[in-house]
Amino acid sequence: MIRKPGKLPGATIGLEYGLEYGTDRIEIQEDAVRPGQRVVIVDDLLATGGTLAAGIELLGRVGAVVPAAAVMIELTFLKGRERLSVPVEALMSYDS
Repeated sequence: MIRKPGKLPGATIGLEYGLEYGTDRIEIQEDAVRPGQRVVIVDDLLATGGTLAAGIELLGRVGAVVPAAAVMIELTFLKGRERLSVPVEALMSYDS
């Protein structure tokens, strides 16, 4: 799991990332992923793509291979998919 600071038990590795209105931080447990392990990220919403892009970057930093991401809802008019370095599948997409 990738969460906001203080939500995970044990030692964590974090990443601060920029948003359109400031910065935020996400963390993963230090031993959650083994180097070379393949991980597909599943998120509830893809809007501007900042958080999902940060999750992909954080997983890469701990040695994971991220071949793809999946989201429940994509707000296509915000063009978040363009910020991502992996293919994304969405269950539902909204154009406006």
